[in-house]
Amino acid sequence: MSQHIHSTALIAEGAVVHPSVSVGAYSIIGPDVEIGEGTCIGPHCVIEGHTRIGRNNQIFQFASLGAQPQDKKYAGEPTRLEIGDGNTIREFCTFNTGTAQDEGVTRLGNNNWVMAYVHIAHDCQVGNNTILANNATLAGHVHVGDWVILGGLTGVHQFTRIGAHAMAGFSSHISQDVPPFMMVDGNPLAVRSFNIEGLRRRGFTPARIQAVKTMHKLLYRQGLTLQAALAALPALAEKTPEAAADVALMQDFLQASTRGIAR
Repeated sequence: MSQHIHSTALIAEGAVVHPSVSVGAYSIIGPDVEIGEGTCIGPHCVIEGHTRIGRNNQIFQFASLGAQPQDKKYAGEPTRLEIGDGNTIREFCTFNTGTAQDEGVTRLGNNNWVMAYVHIAHDCQVGNNTILANNATLAGHVHVGDWVILGGLTGVHQFTRIGAHAMAGFSSHISQDVPPFMMVDGNPLAVRSFNIEGLRRRGFTPARIQAVKTMHKLLYRQGLTLQAALAALPALAEKTPEAAADVALMQDFLQASTRGIAR
C-alpha cells in the first residue's frame, strides 16, 4: 500500500483503504471511511465521517467529503455518505452526511461527472450518469434522477425532486419538482422543451422520443390541468407499448410530487 500513499497523507487507524487506492499529499482520511479498489484521491482532500466510497473513482484536490450536515438539528448521530463507482469529483466539492430526520444517508450513485465547487447537502439522493456543472448546489433532501444534467450555478431548493433525463440550464433556480425528460431554465424557472438531444444520444428510438414529446405537450402545450394530463397518460402507453416504461416513469413522478411541478 505504501507506494500509493504520499508520505504526508494521514490515514486514521480503522479506515479501510484498498491496497490499489492512491492518496495524494496532505490528504486526510478518517477512521470510519472505506475506499474501494482503484479509487484515486488527490492532494489536500479531507474524507471523514461514516463514508463509503466505491471503486474507480477519481477525486480531485481540495474535496471535502463526509463532513457533518449543515443542519442545526444534527446532534452527532452516526449518519452516512455513500459514493458508488466510476465517479469523477472535481476540485472543492463538498458532500455532507445525512440526518436522522431522513434516511440518515446521502448518496451519489455511479458514473457521475461532478464538476468543481458542487455542493451535495445532507440526505440528497443522486442517481447514475448525471452531470453536475460547476457550482451547482443541492440543498438538503433533494432527489436527482439518472442522466440528469444541471447547468453551472444552478441552485436546487430543499426537498425538490428532478426526474430522470431532465436538464437545467445555466443558473437555474429550481424550487419545484422537474418532471422526467424536461428541459428547464431561468429564475423564475420555466419549462422550455424536452431533452430531445439527450434522449437521442442515449439511444431512445423515434417512437419513444415521440411519446416523450406527447407527454410534454400534454403537460405544457394543451392547457390541461395536471389531473387531466395524468388521466391521458395510460392511453399513450397503450398506443406506444415501446414507451410504456417511460410513461410509467412520468406517472410515478407526477403522482409522488408534493411540491408541485415546474410549469
